[in-house]
Amino acid sequence: MEFGSAPEDEVFRGEVRDWLDTHVEPDADRRSWERTLGAAGWIGLGWAEGGYGNRTATLTQQVAWAEEYARSAAPPRSGHIGENLLAPTLIAHGSGEQKARFLPPVAAGEELWCQGYSEPGAGSDLAGVRTAAVREADGYRVSGQKIWTSLAHEADWCFVLARTEPGSRRHHGLSFLLVPMDQPGRVEVRPIRQMTGTSDFNEVFFDGAHARAEHVVGGEGNGWRVAMSLLGFERGVSTLAQQIGFAEELGRVVRDAVRTGAADDPVVRERLVRQWAELRVMRWNALRTLGGAAAEPGAPSVAKLLWGGWHQRLGELAVLVRGAAAGVGPADWSPAAPYELDAAQHLFLFSRADTVYGGSDQVQRTIIAERVLGLPREPKGVES
Repeated sequence: MEFGSAPEDEVFRGEVRDWLDTHVEPDADRRSWERTLGAAGWIGLGWAEGGYGNRTATLTQQVAWAEEYARSAAPPRSGHIGENLLAPTLIAHGSGEQKARFLPPVAAGEELWCQGYSEPGAGSDLAGVRTAAVREADGYRVSGQKIWTSLAHEADWCFVLARTEPGSRRHHGLSFLLVPMDQPGRVEVRPIRQMTGTSDFNEVFFDGAHARAEHVVGGEGNGWRVAMSLLGFERGVSTLAQQIGFAEELGRVVRDAVRTGAADDPVVRERLVRQWAELRVMRWNALRTLGGAAAEPGAPSVAKLLWGGWHQRLGELAVLVRGAAAGVGPADWSPAAPYELDAAQHLFLFSRADTVYGGSDQVQRTIIAERVLGLPREPKGVES
């Protein structure tokens, strides 16, 4: 049985479709769209503890919501980091005061979050972070740089992994801090322009930014445990919604292949069929992990390897089936940002990063080798 096929889930799915048909505004302002979702009760499904969420939904109904949202071509979410990463982390590790302060604004779509993990010298090697948080009388003074920070230019808050114990190394002495972004002169956001001409990621500079003492999640020095717990939530229900988007992209590539005649090539046909089959495998693996297998060592790394490589290969296919026409944009080229790309060109260029961000393929393979296969640990260089 597929997820969401029970009678009560079909009723829920119909309710989702009716609401989306009525409310979806493709060009809606992202922040106002979050408030619309929150007011209608569609943020925080399944937050059973404390009544901080909105609607009560089973896991299968959460999947139905995520998949129908993706199928409807609803506006991109800017609140998903707060809803899908911060919120379950607070529910698992936060104090009662932290939950009461931060969960209701997330559920209402009123406060947006970004993730302060990666740094220029510590991207996939998260334990190498150097951002420091120095204890003061009423909190912490945070200094350092984060990079590849999605939605930092829109966020009200950032959860920051920082070193609170001077002289500590690797995963020791780290803390998980909640830092307000509206601190002029202390927090600076610089967009990073990508090959697509857009800026989906940012650099964030903290120059003595203030974090309150009561906004340390899990207690001082326990940041590594909290950070690893959050990464486990990153591969949840949203993975299935991501695959709906992948299926839409694959469908466009297949249609282009038929239109251009590239589908007559048996090699191209074999690659298209392989993409379809691998996407089905990813769905079954995602359903398996939702059933409890996510706790298996290496499961998140396997999922990341699967979808990162798959999506990158799809981008290559998207331009292959177009032939020489793939090199011509929909409008005259301009050095101004953003320049215009069609869907296939954007897919190809953006997907080049899929095997890097969120943990590079090399790091994922190392995790699997060490934690699943029990191979000797990779030696770490000595920090200067």
